[in-house]
Amino acid sequence: MEIYNFKDCEDVKIDKFPFKGEKRDVIGTSVRWLSRSGDDGSGYPEYGLRFFTIQPGGEIPVHNHFYHQTMYILSGKAECWLFDMDTEEIVEKKVTAPGDFIYIPSLEPHGMKNIGDGQLTFLCCIANIYENESQS
Repeated sequence: MEIYNFKDCEDVKIDKFPFKGEKRDVIGTSVRWLSRSGDDGSGYPEYGLRFFTIQPGGEIPVHNHFYHQTMYILSGKAECWLFDMDTEEIVEKKVTAPGDFIYIPSLEPHGMKNIGDGQLTFLCCIANIYENESQS
């Protein structure tokens, strides 16, 4: 057994997310990996747990990925978007608050923005992590 504090994990600023082969700007967002991914010496885990922080006005643009994810809102208020894959138009908007969770299935184009006055923090659990970047 290993016990850590989330502050023990490096807080890494995210600058870009890929979508349709193009790198999209990410605003005011950082991530801490709370779980190990890839070969951790005991095999390849089938999940990853991440702690995200998005500053007021910060945004994660449209993107998608092969893995499934569930996000659990810890603090703040987010507007979450579902996009049309072809037109990149927003087809659905939902507002979240602490205690809400969001499930994103594989390949579904999505994004979000912090619409509150303080930091937005959430846990993000991803399943079936792919090592090959051409798949993400």
